[in-house]
Amino acid sequence: MKTSWLRIGCIGYLSLVFFLISQEVIAEIVPVNFAKVTISDNFWTPKINTVATVTLGACITYTETKTGRIRNFEKAAAKSGEHEGIFFDDSDVYKALEAIAYSLKNHPDAAIEKKADEWIDKIAAAQQPDGYINTFYTLTGLKNRWTDMDKHEDYCAGHLIEAGIAYFNTTGKRKLMDVGIRMVKHIDSTFRLSENHWISGHEEIELALVKLYHATNEKQYLDLAIWYIDQRGHGYYHGAERDSKYDQNDLPFEDQKKVEGHAVRAMYLYTGVSDVSAAKNETKYLPALLSIWDNLVGKNMYLTGGIGSSGENEGFSKDYDLPNEHAYCETCASVGMILWNQRMNLMTGESKYIDVLERSLYNGALSGLSLSGDKFFYGNPLSSTNGYSRSEWFGCACCPSNIARLVASIGNYIYATSEEGIYVNLFIGSNTVVQCGRTKISVAQKGNYPWDGTTTINISPDSRIKKKLFIRIPGWAVNKPVPGDAYTYLTPDLSSVLITLNGQKIDFTLHRGYAVIDREWKKGDEISIQLPMNVERVISNENIQANKGLVALQRGPLVYCLEHADNRGKAMNIIFPDQAQFSASFNPSLLGGIVTISSKVPVIDISGEGESVSTTIKEITAIPYFSWANRGEGEMQVWVPRKVIDLRLLSK
Repeated sequence: MKTSWLRIGCIGYLSLVFFLISQEVIAEIVPVNFAKVTISDNFWTPKINTVATVTLGACITYTETKTGRIRNFEKAAAKSGEHEGIFFDDSDVYKALEAIAYSLKNHPDAAIEKKADEWIDKIAAAQQPDGYINTFYTLTGLKNRWTDMDKHEDYCAGHLIEAGIAYFNTTGKRKLMDVGIRMVKHIDSTFRLSENHWISGHEEIELALVKLYHATNEKQYLDLAIWYIDQRGHGYYHGAERDSKYDQNDLPFEDQKKVEGHAVRAMYLYTGVSDVSAAKNETKYLPALLSIWDNLVGKNMYLTGGIGSSGENEGFSKDYDLPNEHAYCETCASVGMILWNQRMNLMTGESKYIDVLERSLYNGALSGLSLSGDKFFYGNPLSSTNGYSRSEWFGCACCPSNIARLVASIGNYIYATSEEGIYVNLFIGSNTVVQCGRTKISVAQKGNYPWDGTTTINISPDSRIKKKLFIRIPGWAVNKPVPGDAYTYLTPDLSSVLITLNGQKIDFTLHRGYAVIDREWKKGDEISIQLPMNVERVISNENIQANKGLVALQRGPLVYCLEHADNRGKAMNIIFPDQAQFSASFNPSLLGGIVTISSKVPVIDISGEGESVSTTIKEITAIPYFSWANRGEGEMQVWVPRKVIDLRLLSK
């Protein structure tokens, strides 16, 4: 121990404590793969079906006929023709294929699988003899490949790898995965094995390589992922110079302390670093990951779980800079938040990461997809005065296929396992079978979450077995909406969480945010958990200038907003006094069936040219944030003034 102290020396006492704590952080928890989970949920099943029947159709149409993405592969195979679109458009094809792979699990479709196979054949035909595949450089000049780190060659390769693994997991067909493997071997021989420096200008391949390592057990892929991470922050650059913070390249990763730069790039990097840490069971990067996460959640995250406030760099600006109407909050960044927070949970066993995952999932990410499934948000603001609306597609079309693959793969995030037992992370109607030694344990959930707080979990092993069941108790149900001090409840009205086992109430203790039930399980055991579903008023840290004097509504995991369609054509003229009373009710005919929040509160009316201003008490209705912008353009706001004097904008 004396030698260790001497070696650490100037790091200081606090750093040592942090390091020692981190030695115990790596937990050997693994998610139950989507291919082993069947979804049967009142909330998610319709959305999964919409993605399968509508969203994927939109992705296929735009990928194959309305844009040149598939034609690029055909031309590359023929070694003739001009490249169409943006240099990273290959990635959209791969993400669409990944979404198709996930969708085929819960929604088999022979026609869509046939279409996917056709695409895969065209992709394979476009691959170069040395394994390289990228239609932009194949059609514009292979002599220029690997000369500009910002041309997304390895970003596209990462999505290719993910798509290949997902398609193999669902169909057993490995042609696409083999294309990805050949590209990885080309990259590895070109850079790591040849000792040539290279930086990925858009991170993504790091997490994909760890997935490939787990799928094949080939250590080469894990070594390449580590190499990619350790290249960062040393001044290596290829292509046009730019602010190195933009792509998290200003410091070696272990020296980074806060979020910076492009939000999607950051999330993919942090996910990859977390994956490497878990796979290697080492703590080299953990202090940085923990510090960055605290900075992100405590000072740079919206109540919706959206991140990246600035449209200028599609990412982060400065701490607490969280404007509402001009919030960027790219849909892909929320998808990245879900990926990273899952990995942080798997490493630490801390439920707070699933709390943030859930927040981003039900709010910041889900708002990116219309209820009809064929319109999308790129950015997700928390206020609109000028008719912000959804689009059928984008020139840079990363978000449609990304939200499609997320919804289709929701089964990846519900359950996890460790040597100790089984984790129930999300309350989604579903069933799976977990192998514990020689014993198979069937797990099934039923409920009406997020509209209702009661969920039933059935545990049925094929023979008696003693294991722990870890049930996440959401932070919003017992404490506050988000870890840290960015958001708190104004006047918490939290009822007790109730858990019963085979009809009998049981006492439980929380361990890292989980209720732990340790017993010998037998066939037919049933747990019921009841979470409070009160309407809660949320206020911000005073450092968030945009929300001073404002309040937001939350019920369960859902953030609510006011929209023009429910409030006489306006949303910016409503006040939520602290003494206001709110009630919630389910409306099966509104927006596909939602719980609305209503109250009688002051509403500002302006007549003439602002000459007459009056305040009257009127009934208002709030809807879940994810469901806005499905009924035409108009006003919307999440954060509402608490007093008339605080009204920022008056409707005119």
